[in-house]
Formats: sequence, structure tokens, C-alpha cells
Amino acid sequence: MNYNRLGNTGLLVSDLCLGAMTFGDTERGATKTESINMIHRYLDAGGNHIDTANVYTGGRSEEYVGAAIQDRRESVVLATKVRVKTGAGVNEEGLSRHHIMQAVESSLRRLQTDYIDLYYMHVWDLLTPIEESLRAMEDLVRSGKVRYIGVSNFKAWQVMKAVATSELKNLVRPVAAQYQYSLVKRDIEYEFSDLCESQGIGLIPWGPLGGGFLSGKYKRGAQPESGRISTSSDDVEEAWHRRNTERNWRIVDAVGHIAVERGASYPQVALAWLKQQPAVCSVIMGVRTMAQLDDNLGAAELTLSAEELKRLDTVSTLPELYPYHMVAQYARRLNS
Repeated sequence: MNYNRLGNTGLLVSDLCLGAMTFGDTERGATKTESINMIHRYLDAGGNHIDTANVYTGGRSEEYVGAAIQDRRESVVLATKVRVKTGAGVNEEGLSRHHIMQAVESSLRRLQTDYIDLYYMHVWDLLTPIEESLRAMEDLVRSGKVRYIGVSNFKAWQVMKAVATSELKNLVRPVAAQYQYSLVKRDIEYEFSDLCESQGIGLIPWGPLGGGFLSGKYKRGAQPESGRISTSSDDVEEAWHRRNTERNWRIVDAVGHIAVERGASYPQVALAWLKQQPAVCSVIMGVRTMAQLDDNLGAAELTLSAEELKRLDTVSTLPELYPYHMVAQYARRLNS
């Protein structure tokens, strides 16, 4: 396992992060015993970064993670999140001081710990001024209950507003950002890669296999009958009609060719590509079984060559947005 700085901090995180979103899912997720065994397997392999959220599987995900790391807490960089609705009350959601203070205590209790290494604002809150949210986070950091903070699914201007407010008001600053990012989902590169690099924010991608599309198990002309990717709903990013495009099949073919050449699996190649992208410091693996975890962990030792990266970029790069492209070219010339 390799380790990178979390943004511009001195904290080191493994380049593969264990995502616990499905731990405790009663339909498709891992049981408590399975979850604990996977967490221990990941830690034994050298991983140190575990990601969950207070709303994953109704709080069971946090409970399972907490149970698994009791005797290894000091070696784990533990991340969780706050924002999404957790109860029936009108104030049981959002990024108000009230909800943040309430939610952090509940997370600490479920995680069986007295501190959270990385606490994310899960989604932007239109009702709460960002200064209120950041002041609450500042108080949590000063109290020792939280050590670093991050953002998740914010728009680019919202990230910069949070950063600017932090600097202007001398408040705790976001050091990590979570976004969906993969070979089939590269639109964040238009803004977020440069934004994160310039502001010292570690980019932590989720969905590295495009909802499983890059796993190698799907075939042209054969729509899956089950699983998240089988849906046709426009509300689901990984829906089959979004993934089932000629561009995406060319990506799958390129991943497959490299996998055969390197004696690797499709997921290992997709993860290796993502690990080597600018600003990325840790990639979240969304696994449901021990077999998936063991396969994904193989990406820890896989580094793609410049030629392999170019092959994957050639088939997956999105059309350039002309104004952005011109600005990026100008900036590169100034910095060269």
C-alpha cells in the first residue's frame, strides 16, 4: 500500500480507502461479521483510511466500523459525514450548528470513539450560512472531537466560498473533497482537479468503477436484470442508459486489453488509473464482499505506464469545453 498526504496537511492516508456505504445493507450489503472481517482484512493489507457516513444503512455502517476498529483506533484515519436527514424533526438535517452538534455526538457514539479524523459536510445546505457551519466545525476541532474537515458534492463555487470564508474568518479549512470520478465519469476535471490542486485540497473519488460498469462483468447488448446499474431512472447516475454508450464500451475494451497484458483484473486497472490522476490522494473502494475487496486490493501494487495512461485517456477524455480549455492552456503557459 502507498500513502499520500491528505491535501496540504501532514496526515498520510493510504491510496486505497475502504468505503463502508453498504455495510449493514439488509438487501445487498455485508452483515456485521462480514463487514468486520473485511475491515480487518483491509487494515492487515496496510490500508488506514475508512470512509462512512451517519446516514449509511441507517447508522449501521458507523456501528460496524466502530466495532471493527476498537483495538486499532490509533492507526485508522476515520472519515464520516453530516448533513442528510437523520430523523423526523425539522432540525434533524442540514449544516446548522444545531444539527452538526447533535449529529457528531450520535456518530461518536455509534463509532465508539471520542474523535473523528475527517468530518465531511456531505452536501451543501442552502438554508445555513457557510460561516455558521464552519464555526461549528471550528469548535469541534478545538474541542478535539474532530481533527480535519472536508466537503462532499459541493459545486465548485461552493467549495471556494467555504475556503474563502475559512481564510477570511480564520476558521478551520476544508482539506478533502469527495466526488464521483472514474474513467466513465470525468466531468469533474473541468473544474475540480485544478481547484483542489490550487487550494491544497485532497481529491477523494467515490464510484471508481462507474457503479460496477468497469468491473468487466457487463457485456454489450445485455442489460443486467439486477443491481443499481440495471435501473433506467434518470435519478441514478449509474443507470444503464447512462453507462450503455459506445464511448463507455470503448473504455471497457481498453481496460480489458491492459488487464490481460498486465495479468490484472478490470477493477485493478480502473483503480490504478484513478490513483494516478492529479490531486487524487485516496480512492474509495465500494466493496460488498471479501472477494471484491481482495481483488480491489491488488490495485495497490499496480502502477500504469505513461503509454497505458495515454491509451485510457484517449478513449475516455470528455470533449473539451472551449472557454475552459483556453483558460487552462493560458494558465499552463504562464506557469511553464
